[in-house]
Amino acid sequence: MSLGNLLLINLAVVMACMALLWIVSIPLRNVSIVDIFWGPGFAVVALLTLALVGDGEPRQWLLAGLTAAWGLRLGLFLAVRNIGHGEDPRYASIRERVEGRGINFTIGSLLIVFVLQGVLMWSVSLPVQVGQYLAPGTALGMLAVVGVALWLIGFGFEAIGDWQLRRFKADPANRGQVMDRGLWRYTRHPNYFGNACLWWGLWLIAAEAGAWWTVIAPALMTFLLLRVSGVTLLEKSLSTSKPGYADYVRRTSAFIPMPPKPPRAG
Repeated sequence: MSLGNLLLINLAVVMACMALLWIVSIPLRNVSIVDIFWGPGFAVVALLTLALVGDGEPRQWLLAGLTAAWGLRLGLFLAVRNIGHGEDPRYASIRERVEGRGINFTIGSLLIVFVLQGVLMWSVSLPVQVGQYLAPGTALGMLAVVGVALWLIGFGFEAIGDWQLRRFKADPANRGQVMDRGLWRYTRHPNYFGNACLWWGLWLIAAEAGAWWTVIAPALMTFLLLRVSGVTLLEKSLSTSKPGYADYVRRTSAFIPMPPKPPRAG
């Protein structure tokens, strides 16, 4: 199988999954189910690639295993958090604006939500696809070791950050308060920082096999986390809905963990 055919098969499978999710979202009037599939979708791509081109190479198992572990954890976390709570306010706001203009959001969501996320998923997973394809004949070396270490750091930040935030929100005494404890004391978005780290780690593992050009994938993921669906979008709402958030922003790093700044005098 050629690399081109592998990439096309994976793209077709991702789009088929997204089309099915879109159909399910119609009676639910809830397009945010796509978020639950975001992580597991990467697991599908990684494991399908392993099934198509895998021949027992350690790098193939490593890339597939690490990606699946991350994706399934994230999917389970989002499923527990989101199911039963209706459509995410971000999507509900888009739906309201679109339908307010007399446009059919159901049809539009196929392109602007499901197809778009499918393309992004396929693009970001390029290191996992290409790294497995090029793995035969390449031994795991120092780059792979560094990549695994970076993945572990990233996975830890994301998983621990999510767990700490969930516990914080579960306590009624914290309602309306700013989460500034644990990892959130050092970065306003430990889960996003962790996500970026682990994808750069996966890229290093793949790059050692010759897939260096897939650097566009972790760069894209980092850009999305910082400027599109992550930090920028989330903080627009938090700045107006959370008293004290402005001070939290002043003393806490936005992304890379750093010691918090001391409180202002007086």
